[in-house]
Amino acid sequence: MAAVSSASDTGESRGRHPPERRLLILGGPRSGKTSSANTILGLNVFDGGAETTHNNVAQTEIYGRRVTVVDTPSWAIPADTEDDEDTDTNDNAGAESESPARPPPSLDSEGPCMGAILCPPGPHAILLVVSVTQPFTEIEKKAAEEQLGALGGGTWRYSMVLFTCVDKLPKGVFIEEHIANTGEALQWLVERCGSRYHAFDNTRKETEENTQVPELMEKVEEMVTDNQGWYFEVNELILLEEEQARRALEEERMRMEEHARQREQMIGGPPRELRLLLLGWKGVGKSSVGNSILGRRFFESGQETELCLRRQALVCGRRVTIVDTPGWDWFSVRRTPKRIRQESQRGAALLRPGPHTLLLVLPVVSSLTARKRRTLLAHIATLFGDGACLHTMVLFSCGDWLGRTPIEEHILRGGRELQRLLEFCGNYYHVLDSKVPGKDRSVSVLLDKIEEMVRDNGDKAFLPIQTEWLSEESSYSSDNTEPEDDCRGCQLQ
Repeated sequence: MAAVSSASDTGESRGRHPPERRLLILGGPRSGKTSSANTILGLNVFDGGAETTHNNVAQTEIYGRRVTVVDTPSWAIPADTEDDEDTDTNDNAGAESESPARPPPSLDSEGPCMGAILCPPGPHAILLVVSVTQPFTEIEKKAAEEQLGALGGGTWRYSMVLFTCVDKLPKGVFIEEHIANTGEALQWLVERCGSRYHAFDNTRKETEENTQVPELMEKVEEMVTDNQGWYFEVNELILLEEEQARRALEEERMRMEEHARQREQMIGGPPRELRLLLLGWKGVGKSSVGNSILGRRFFESGQETELCLRRQALVCGRRVTIVDTPGWDWFSVRRTPKRIRQESQRGAALLRPGPHTLLLVLPVVSSLTARKRRTLLAHIATLFGDGACLHTMVLFSCGDWLGRTPIEEHILRGGRELQRLLEFCGNYYHVLDSKVPGKDRSVSVLLDKIEEMVRDNGDKAFLPIQTEWLSEESSYSSDNTEPEDDCRGCQLQ
């Protein structure tokens, strides 16, 4: 663990706006952590009615302060015959007493380290969510200890217990009495967090007299002050170990899936999976394209994308996962802020073990000059390496502007620069009308083309995640250098 202090994280603000605060939310199954995240955000951003298998991030403003909230998958509860009825795969605010047994965690489930990465450079507060309707025994105590241990040493000084479902407490019983009467395991957790705790009633989040979120942020500020403005940062060695272990598990799963695919060709099976990363300039319609492919308005279009957002849906018999990313500068890699470049790489890291296709969104109404083409290719090569060309497809947006003009004719009219861009992508391209999500029949054709690309890439079916994409400081060539032409060393297989 490394605790880092900077001017922006101290009590004094450089400008008019107070410094950002970053919250990492951890908890067991049915603890109500997703509902608590929504309460803090003031909107139902995360799906509280389903199991959280991936870390999700969102932002809001509280009294003019930007607050980043990361919701994480539930920590694993060790199997115990006496407590089988107390575990469940869902994470919501209800916390009913009768629930099915929790299945073993899958390879798709991400650990807390990934959650900490999603609020760079690290969380100011780690909120441990505990429902007052669920027992907190030695088993839950061990699970909490292992979860924080996975982040490394020094985590407890940044931790606070967040109690949920306090509306279910008997009338006249306060949270302090509940802590005293529940048992030694819960008392140990509160003491381990420096006696820092707060209580949430997630059913009150829309009432005018609700002060529980401002009160929580006041307690977070007190903790930040006690920590002298420092925040928690995951040790890079822990990240590397986690990534190596996950890669080994992923390789084993891929071998098993290869045998399963052979059987599925004859007898059918579960939906195929496609992982897609949306890339391109600012304002080219990436969010609308994502909505069109998934068939629903998952992404907020019409406004600038600030953070990567991952969404998933069943499309034409495939399980399609898409990450929308912030847009690049039109004319220079140097003018694309470093934060945006890092966010593009972080978007790829959200598609474990790597994206099958980088969808380079290009409006049919825009002209492509030599400088624009070089800038696009420079972004791809700088951020994702020379091998990215094997996995890149040009996706023309605003296809309705073509009318009855075939896309091939548009490409011929587009000139040599557009044709050179398509040659870089192995002449993989598609045109999409992203006006009405779910109404474009060409989505199925697009997915067929992506699967064709995956087959053509053979044993390089996807772009593998690089370790540096998971760290705050990514390995760019330099802020003052920019490739001047194509990635000439990249050859299609």
